[in-house]
Amino acid sequence: MTLNEQYNKWKESTLKKSLDKFKERKERFETSAGIEVPRVALPGRDDPAPTSDESYLNNIGFPGEYPYTRGVQPTMYRSRFWTMRQYAGFSTAEESNKRYRYLLQQGQTGLSVAFDLPTQIGYDADDPIAQGEVGKVGVSISSIHDMMQLYDQIPLDKVSTSMTINAPAGVLLAMYIAVAKRQGADMRGLRGTIQNDILKEYVARGTYIFPPAPSMRLITDIFSFCAKEVPYWNTISISGYHIREAGSTAVQEVAFTLANGIAYVEAALKAGLDIDSFAGQLSFFFNAHNNLLEEVAKFRAARRMWARIMRERFKAQKPASWQLRFHTQTAGSTLTAQQPENNVVRVTLQALSAVLGGTQSLHTNSMDEALWLPTEKSVRVALRTQQIIAYESGVADSVDPLAGSYLIEQLTDEIEKGALKYIAKIDEMGGALQSIERGFMQNEIQNAAYAAQQAIEKKEEIVVGVNAFEVKEERSLERLVVDPAIELGQKAKLKALRETRDQRLVDELLGKLVDAAKGTENLMPLFIGCVENDITLGEICNTLRGVWGEYVAQGF
Repeated sequence: MTLNEQYNKWKESTLKKSLDKFKERKERFETSAGIEVPRVALPGRDDPAPTSDESYLNNIGFPGEYPYTRGVQPTMYRSRFWTMRQYAGFSTAEESNKRYRYLLQQGQTGLSVAFDLPTQIGYDADDPIAQGEVGKVGVSISSIHDMMQLYDQIPLDKVSTSMTINAPAGVLLAMYIAVAKRQGADMRGLRGTIQNDILKEYVARGTYIFPPAPSMRLITDIFSFCAKEVPYWNTISISGYHIREAGSTAVQEVAFTLANGIAYVEAALKAGLDIDSFAGQLSFFFNAHNNLLEEVAKFRAARRMWARIMRERFKAQKPASWQLRFHTQTAGSTLTAQQPENNVVRVTLQALSAVLGGTQSLHTNSMDEALWLPTEKSVRVALRTQQIIAYESGVADSVDPLAGSYLIEQLTDEIEKGALKYIAKIDEMGGALQSIERGFMQNEIQNAAYAAQQAIEKKEEIVVGVNAFEVKEERSLERLVVDPAIELGQKAKLKALRETRDQRLVDELLGKLVDAAKGTENLMPLFIGCVENDITLGEICNTLRGVWGEYVAQGF
């Protein structure tokens, strides 16, 4: 079948089904000069070096169809823009709630929650280990009452929420479900994502709690529970973002992220789940770095690779199981404290790469994040960056607009080749977990980070305002400061909670949790029961620590 015949078939089947469900934003898309912008640009027949029909169909194809190089939706942003999220959370639930409502009023279309460090590692705000860290790098959440305040006047059946939480992800999801139920929402209609990616914590970030085996058990419990009870929830966001922030190359980011994804799929299959019952709820999280063309190619390569892994390696049957859907965040590691206004330009280029690469949702960093938590003004500028790209640039008017560029296609192929070599090496070691235990991923990332830093110090790579084009400056940006008194307030709330709840019921439920942790029972329903009865995050995690112990990183 020729390319033109295949294109007509795509229009009559895949595209028609999509348009029946999601109409496009305009009747006609055109440039400022009135030139019509095609939905999908194809190789020209008079191309002096045309792509063969077979090669095009195998490697590029059509949007919304295998291998999804050109996007997971047939019309992509012509029907609906990506979800514009701004990662936010600081101080108390009350303060963060105000920021969320402000962002929603400014046109943000989804929430993205940052939790403070004690919450991320499963400690309550009144635990001695939390001292000095409460509310500092995210919002402090210890009980369902904090979660209720966090989403006050925000209908959870109407918004999509992403929560950057890993080791205690099941407990925070349980709180979210419990709050939604109190709002009268049907949990089967909830939409959002929990990061829930523990392998990258062992590799690149460090907010783990439990050893690998029980950590993987928690993840597969969430997969199983959500497949039946919360079908539209993304049960994991397999993260390359932190791998890249730790210093990896673009190829390593794709390779190690997809290798971790393979490990999660294998764990779920080992736990008895059917591939097509959970694969559609997997999502990914990538970094958008400075090299615009490489980043566009990276996103396209990752999408194509995952489609082939799921279809050929795991024999998934449903097209939804083959689709790599991903959130993107611009690169925090590229932000500079020097000349912080320059960060607006960096973030714009990075965000543009994510849009050109077909992201499903996007967070744009604020200009002042290398200095302190972002202010409302800097967050608004970051959100406006996305809105200008969406509404003014024209890049969202055609699907995969850079497809067919000789350079983009070559970069896409090269990133795929390099990433597949890494995955083959990881497979030889026994998989992602074994490669992590041997320090392979960590060492590869460290070597790449060292090489990148050397290039900057030798001025082989220029960072504007840092190793070239420096100026003497006095910073005049507004600064956001977290009041240390919030820690005392959180402690007082927890003291009152423990004095008024039914302690007999608390003891009974924690006893059941111990028994369940020792067995094979799915823990999610028990988590929901615990949080609904005022058992705190720290009490649940400490109970599990008593059964499973804590993970201690190995030296390499």
